[in-house]
Amino acid sequence: MRYSATHKQATRERIVRTAARHFRRHGEGGVVIADLMSKLKLTHGGFYKHFDSKEQLLAEAVAKAFEEIEGRFDERVSKAKPGTELRALIESYLSLEHCADPGGGCPMAALATEIGRLPRPVRAQIDEAIKRRVKRVSRFVPGVTDKQREQNTMALLSGLIGTVSVARALSDPKARKAVLEASKEFYIRTFCG
Repeated sequence: MRYSATHKQATRERIVRTAARHFRRHGEGGVVIADLMSKLKLTHGGFYKHFDSKEQLLAEAVAKAFEEIEGRFDERVSKAKPGTELRALIESYLSLEHCADPGGGCPMAALATEIGRLPRPVRAQIDEAIKRRVKRVSRFVPGVTDKQREQNTMALLSGLIGTVSVARALSDPKARKAVLEASKEFYIRTFCG
């Protein structure tokens, strides 16, 4: 049976969206292509009609994950009152909801411990996404020069990503909440004055 180009593209996008969630939730090694395709009610062999390899899917899934989180970034910024955009981003990032949803959250927090071992093309996607995020967030971060704002942004983002990674590692919900709240207070005080 032949499918239209539109159907094939829609199927490919469905695979990438689902893989983006699975890679964030289970890590690169926790995703088996046969299981992923079965979940989508597609055949394992059908995977190779869309992708050359798991690495190609991973690169596209990571790009999709960053695209999704950037969409949420834009939404938060547009809803925030002028001058409170950074505070809104910090509060959203360090929320219990974000912490509880690695599959739908920031790919950096979800994959932080694995990124250094991922294939170079995937890491290149992540490098570009981080550069874009630094540029987007730095306009809200204090600093005298663009370079200083970007450096402050890198420090802030690293801290936010680390906080969520640590909070997710904790089994005690009270300890998880305490880490998120303490960090939220610190970053808001430090960066939002």
